[in-house]
Amino acid sequence: MSELFLTSDELVELTGRRRSGAQKSALSMMGVNFLIRPDGTLVVSRRNVEELLGVRPEKVKKKPPNEPNWDAM
Repeated sequence: MSELFLTSDELVELTGRRRSGAQKSALSMMGVNFLIRPDGTLVVSRRNVEELLGVRPEKVKKKPPNEPNWDAM
């Protein structure tokens, strides 16, 4: 699936629950935001969970400017 959202297996691992109703309760108690899809499954942002758990996102390296270094001339 997407790196943007947790997979079903990751939701089970995070909540310790298999049923969506029980997962909703667990996520609410942990303060994790979630959405409910039309089919009843849950959508949880990976970034939200990482922030709540204190995981720091990897810093993206900035590309150097694509122009000459005028100070070197």
